[in-house]
Amino acid sequence: MQVDPLAAGEPAPDFELPGVTGEGYATLDFETYALEEFDAPALVVVFTCNHCPTAKAYQDRLKAIQADYGDADLVAINSNNAIEEHAGGNEFYPTDSFEHMNARAASEEFDFPYLRDESQEVAKAYGAQCTPHAFVFDGDRELVYQGAIDDDREGEDVTEQYVRDAIDAILAGEEYPTETVSPMGCSTKWKAQ
Repeated sequence: MQVDPLAAGEPAPDFELPGVTGEGYATLDFETYALEEFDAPALVVVFTCNHCPTAKAYQDRLKAIQADYGDADLVAINSNNAIEEHAGGNEFYPTDSFEHMNARAASEEFDFPYLRDESQEVAKAYGAQCTPHAFVFDGDRELVYQGAIDDDREGEDVTEQYVRDAIDAILAGEEYPTETVSPMGCSTKWKAQ
């Protein structure tokens, strides 16, 4: 399926999704999270998953972003199809199920909500093309940046910090000149149409 990502200045599409976090490590919350609950001056929404090697390579960097920015909220969303019956010839990954998300949030001690978009409607609304695909919004929840988190999949030679730079610009009340950098990772695993 081809989806077009949000453009700079567009509002964050609403969501209300079930999720888990690794906060407390052994105790996961299984709460529902809505866009309106996140009220920090900057919001980062990252479409990610359990199975993709690129998404896995970025998980510690996402945890570091959440830890380093007290004035920003970070939300991870997994929209990938995990069920064979929904695949209809498309790829599916059972390890992207809610149960496996729960286990990953606990084992990796996620300090941000990890939400399940089973219907894939949220991924379609944002235009999530791959995992990971980041969307950074200002305090008015208008898109400032979307695309890659930084410029190195493996994290060994990062020279450009796109998401961090966008957050910094928002918090400083400045314009961020880079509206998009192509995200890199595994394609979103869509259900059959």
